[in-house]
Amino acid sequence: MTTAAESTPLGRGLITVSIMLATIMQALDTTIANVALPHMQGSMSATQDQISWVLTSYIVAAAIMTPPTGVLAARLGRKRLFAIMVTGFTIASMLCGTATSLAEMVFYRLLQGAFGAGLVPLSQAVLLDTYPREKHGSAMAMWGVGVMVGPILGPTLGGYLTEVYNWRWVFYINLPFGILALLGILAFVPETARDRRRFDFFGFALLSLAIGALQMMLDRGESQDWFASTEIVSEAVLAGLFLYMFLVHMFTAREPFLEPGLFKDRNLAVGLFLIFMVGVVLLATLALLPPFLQNLMGFPVLTTGYVLAPRGVGTMIAMILVGRLIGMVDTRLLILLGIGLTALSLWEMSAFTTEVPVSTIVWTGIIQGLGLGFIFVPLSTVTFSTLAPHYRNEGTAMFSLMRNIGSSIGISIVFTLLAQNTQVNHADMANVMTPFRAMLQSPLLPQVWNWQTTPGVVALNDEVTRQAATIAYLNDFTFMMWVTLLSAPLLLLLRKPQAPASTGPAAAE
Repeated sequence: MTTAAESTPLGRGLITVSIMLATIMQALDTTIANVALPHMQGSMSATQDQISWVLTSYIVAAAIMTPPTGVLAARLGRKRLFAIMVTGFTIASMLCGTATSLAEMVFYRLLQGAFGAGLVPLSQAVLLDTYPREKHGSAMAMWGVGVMVGPILGPTLGGYLTEVYNWRWVFYINLPFGILALLGILAFVPETARDRRRFDFFGFALLSLAIGALQMMLDRGESQDWFASTEIVSEAVLAGLFLYMFLVHMFTAREPFLEPGLFKDRNLAVGLFLIFMVGVVLLATLALLPPFLQNLMGFPVLTTGYVLAPRGVGTMIAMILVGRLIGMVDTRLLILLGIGLTALSLWEMSAFTTEVPVSTIVWTGIIQGLGLGFIFVPLSTVTFSTLAPHYRNEGTAMFSLMRNIGSSIGISIVFTLLAQNTQVNHADMANVMTPFRAMLQSPLLPQVWNWQTTPGVVALNDEVTRQAATIAYLNDFTFMMWVTLLSAPLLLLLRKPQAPASTGPAAAE
């Protein structure tokens, strides 16, 4: 493998562009299809519960195939595996665009998730090996643009393509990115040495079953009333059982699927937990804001996308600043600044009303984008700053896995709290909404809420439901603010990265 010291600036730039195309393509697909679901539902005559499998299938397949990325890269060679995954992801995207039935779409999304799972960890590993250690911060800033901005801009781009063309273009848009990424990878990315170590199929099967059961439980929990459902209880039991068996196997097998030594690195272990927390906040916020804007404030899809887009601008600004500051300022202080900005934005969001100005929504989005950018890039750098190079493939795979699991858990928690708090708030407000209260007597009460007519009672109930849901959203924003703040003490466990030696190349595998 060509080491960072032997790479020219032009060579590094071409490698970066090639793998960033693949990263952005995959990152966009985590959210771009969400806004197109209602259109797919009508096209395929599916119910709300059935069409949700379009998202579930992708999430489960991606989660299962993320952990083996490191092992497969060692056996096949990183460049070869990268090319296979980009090709498979692009073909699967085209197939998704041609799907005519729900069964076809779910199968093609499974393929898309399986092939796309390794793109983000592989791109991170390539950049860490391509750039010398003193430039890892700048490299992670560039990589972070794709990983962080992709999901943020996904709903905007997806809404535009769906409205202007149709939902199939949400998948067809991947074709030019995929072709350019593949050509660049084949031409510029260096190959790594191949390791013929035995593939632990039993360990992989145990971990896959545990992750698959967990993802199914998280994704279907709300629709199935959580632990009141036999399905959810079964999935929880299976997830716990298979995870326990995997851990026992990992510490007792001669050549386990994941080497226990990987988690002896303190920065990696703490970094995995912190990126889990980032995942909880990042996609949970993105999942809450569109229904808040559309259902409670009456924004159309395109307007919602435009209002959320500045969040990506904030993230890109943070990436640029971090790339310059990361060698001059303690990385942990940059992460602390990011945590503070993210918590500040969530605190401001906890005071939203249904009459909140668009400028306030945009401003809080920019602040949150800045905060997440200041967290993600320094965290990506410090997590791998003390990790042995031969663990890099497995480490980046686990980093992506923990971010994805955090996102799944975060989304499940906030939507469960949203549904429960909406019901509780509605009941509390309805208890005091009686025709005997002076404030609710005509002529003080608007005619549209006239207690004497059925339409008036229905309209008043709708407004109570709207206000109850608003309070529930604000409770969710407050909850995520505390989750963000509670992650700050973990920074004390991170070791400060050592200054690189004068030669400083990233070790080749």
